[in-house]
Amino acid sequence: MEKIKAFFKKHAPSRRRIIQFYFGLLLNANLKGFLSGKIYNNASGTKFLCAPGINCYSCPGAGLACPLGSLQGAFDNGISTVAYIAGILLLQGILLGRTICGWICPFGLIQDLLHKIPSPKIKKGPVTRVLSYLKYIILVIFGILIPILYALRNIPLPAFCKYICPAGTIEGGLVLLSHELNSSFFAMLGPLFTWKFMLMVSIIVGCVFIYRVFCRFLCPLGAIYGLFNKLCFIGVQVEEDKCIHCNLCISHCKTDIRHVADRECIHCGACIPVCPTEAICWKGPKIRVRTNEVPADAQGKKKLKKKKLRIRIITAVVMLSVLVGAIGYYWVTTPSLSSLLAPSGSTPGSKAPSALLPILSAEGLTGENIDPTGTGKITIVNFWGIWCGPCIEELPYFHQIASDYSEFVAVIAVHTDNQSDGAPAYIADSYPDSNLIFAVDSPDYGYYQQMGGLGNFPYTVVLDENGMIIATFVEKLHYEDLQAVVEDALKV
Repeated sequence: MEKIKAFFKKHAPSRRRIIQFYFGLLLNANLKGFLSGKIYNNASGTKFLCAPGINCYSCPGAGLACPLGSLQGAFDNGISTVAYIAGILLLQGILLGRTICGWICPFGLIQDLLHKIPSPKIKKGPVTRVLSYLKYIILVIFGILIPILYALRNIPLPAFCKYICPAGTIEGGLVLLSHELNSSFFAMLGPLFTWKFMLMVSIIVGCVFIYRVFCRFLCPLGAIYGLFNKLCFIGVQVEEDKCIHCNLCISHCKTDIRHVADRECIHCGACIPVCPTEAICWKGPKIRVRTNEVPADAQGKKKLKKKKLRIRIITAVVMLSVLVGAIGYYWVTTPSLSSLLAPSGSTPGSKAPSALLPILSAEGLTGENIDPTGTGKITIVNFWGIWCGPCIEELPYFHQIASDYSEFVAVIAVHTDNQSDGAPAYIADSYPDSNLIFAVDSPDYGYYQQMGGLGNFPYTVVLDENGMIIATFVEKLHYEDLQAVVEDALKV
């Protein structure tokens, strides 16, 4: 019995680890997304809110947006969107600072677990201290400058997410690719995914040997939160009148801090028990009772124990209620699994659903509508968005088909409601005189889902003159692909 108790005492998760697991599950409470292989895209739901910490928007379980990805995308959506995202980051930073990194961030949890793997460990030193400045360079270049430069060309480019972020590769790319319904995604993979996959593997291996490689050296979001570490309401602090400057806290810390609660501190609290004078404590809510605050008499200790037990029970009930409520919310608001497995409008030979889609021009909505099933021509319906890199890359081929076969073919480029405000400027800049017919989908991705869309972009459906489905494509297309379908349809 004593051995069992000793085992559980040795291997029981810490309070911080439990909270990390809790927030990891809470931020990915859309459990149905993992079963369906579909991203939660409800524009009227919670995806307009930003999660604290790195958690990829494209993770099937994610119910909130990534603040870093949102910041990069905001530069192409006007001052109001930039102010909104910046305000969220400001609020998160002032409240918690890098406490988010130490206690909430799901990718921080992944790094902590990887470092638990038995192996030789590389400790911090002058080299790692210099490398800790790299994340600020990445923030400026990939998080701000490149997205702004592309936004000036009306092309949104979340550069950090696209070229670096390992969380997107793990939570979004690999999880989606592992689902059987997304097998067609493999045809879309190319050199960029190879680069991202190799970088992800390098970071994962690095985390085994070096504590929090991504968090310390590469994460722009950690760089932003670090700027608020001295101002945040919740975190660790030092009572200078008790500090004897023994530096035990600095030597014990696994990050590259110069002093407690500086920009590199993730407020994990590991330094608190090693301080010989108890100079380090929590600011904000009293998470821990200090030794000199424990009552001396037995009756006082008993009351304190009961009070702490009540607080823990209330906290646990509230946290569990929030988690259950979140899981229930996403389970109800996402489409049923049966509709995902057998979506309407996706089978060649079946009648495509009709809809009146608002027509979009370089000046905005024209006030006119178009029904893809009623053009009287072979109709190519391409679902795209200015936020989608492969969509932007293939759009010239649709433009060329619309020009070369204008007498026989109608090409309708249906933009998602998401970021559609930036579409007119992009159309004016890139396709001012095109034969392409631009339209906008409903806010709930209604027509996209009716036509068989499963969360992947670009997505293309080809109809004959009677509105019957000829072919569907869940991949980036080239001119030759489209031309072959059109020529085959014209022969019939």
